[in-house]
Amino acid sequence: MFDYMLFEKYAKNISVLFIEDNKIVRKEIHSLLEELFFHVDCSIDGLNGIEKYSKYFSTNKTYYDLVITDIKIPKLDGIQLTKMIFDQNKEQKLIVLSAHSDSKYLMELVNIGISQFITKPIEINNFLNVIFKICEDIFFSKNAKGIITNSKVIHLSLSTTWDKEHKIIKRNEKNVKLSKKELLFVDLLLTNSERTYTSTELISYIWKDEVYHSPDVQNLNNILSRLRKKLPEVEIENIYGLGYRIYIE
Repeated sequence: MFDYMLFEKYAKNISVLFIEDNKIVRKEIHSLLEELFFHVDCSIDGLNGIEKYSKYFSTNKTYYDLVITDIKIPKLDGIQLTKMIFDQNKEQKLIVLSAHSDSKYLMELVNIGISQFITKPIEINNFLNVIFKICEDIFFSKNAKGIITNSKVIHLSLSTTWDKEHKIIKRNEKNVKLSKKELLFVDLLLTNSERTYTSTELISYIWKDEVYHSPDVQNLNNILSRLRKKLPEVEIENIYGLGYRIYIE
């Protein structure tokens, strides 16, 4: 559950492009987005969507803060649209709406770099929770642009930090003891905290020196379970069907 006051604070200066061809869904979600954000544009197909995306940048000299699109849209599907958007702006925050039958496309979208996907039919509370987290990321990125990437220390919570150079986690300035595999797990996720890493990527990275070992997703989840016990204040998410990511303060 999120804090509505914080939500209002994070969302008030965020611009959104929403692309959906289903008239009923488009009307319902567009109305909700307009209550949350100061600027919302809506498109009914992928071609119109990429045209609005490019025009917005041409007019404002900045990109939309957030793009939300369905996968199955006319003229230019969600995957093609996503690729074209990331060709223009690799930092774009982008949410994909997907029916369960679209799951075969999700891995490709993860590899492209989408922020999150939401299954249809849309459950409003889940939708708002996802939006809240992304708005929080956008807010802090806007207010401290460049600080996280240039700093040697990443703040994982109010009390917990990650030293990128020395690969050390500290809580209240005291080292937290982690195993080699736990450190590698955290290290990869924090290489780009805005990305979701697949289980294949994590397995290849964590067990890269163990050629005779055959780890699987259960081994990863065991590491995640231990990390959550050792670092309960740090939000590490296992996104079903997509992979793993870590949220930073």
